[in-house]
Amino acid sequence: MDAKTCLEKLKLVGVLSFATVDREGNPQLRCISAIHFEEDSFYFFTARGKSFCHELLENGKVQILGYTRFKEMIRLSAKATPVPEAEQEEKIDAIFAQQPYLANVYPGDTRKIGIIFEVKHAQIEYFHLGVNPIFRESYTLGDGMNSISKKGYFISDGCIGCGKCQKSCPQRCIEQGTPFYIQQEHCLHCGSCFEICPVKAVRKRGGE
Repeated sequence: MDAKTCLEKLKLVGVLSFATVDREGNPQLRCISAIHFEEDSFYFFTARGKSFCHELLENGKVQILGYTRFKEMIRLSAKATPVPEAEQEEKIDAIFAQQPYLANVYPGDTRKIGIIFEVKHAQIEYFHLGVNPIFRESYTLGDGMNSISKKGYFISDGCIGCGKCQKSCPQRCIEQGTPFYIQQEHCLHCGSCFEICPVKAVRKRGGE
């Protein structure tokens, strides 16, 4: 699995959820299918008058989520930027050609109210619930928004080797050692080990 494969899977999903935050700090969520994918980036269409557009123009921060029929979750923490004016019409035409229903929503020249944003820099989280144990990894698209945020838990040197964390883990992804060790690629981030550790040796990783 890698960033390009994640984009291919999102392309097959078709309708993606886009989350932003408005000026009052309230979460906002939209489902969008007006998307055009390329090898290392993708583009999406919205109208300039929509609140979604204004939120993106203010800082560009957006989370994008797709969920496949195989129980794969793909989430991007991304920066969306407007496509240069000289390329807007080309990208609009490409999206309308791939999504014919848009001609019913914005017939003829009314499509000119639209604006195209590009996503080419993102942190990607891939989370597969359809396998046992579950599998998760993180990747970067472009410059990856600088770096990948570490999530989940780790076991510090304060571990006394009692094994309570291992027994409580739903995915059995904790291995015996000094200290015990969490297999990050199979961890649910559920916090069971964190709550049950008698000496608080389980700690949150950065970025939580």
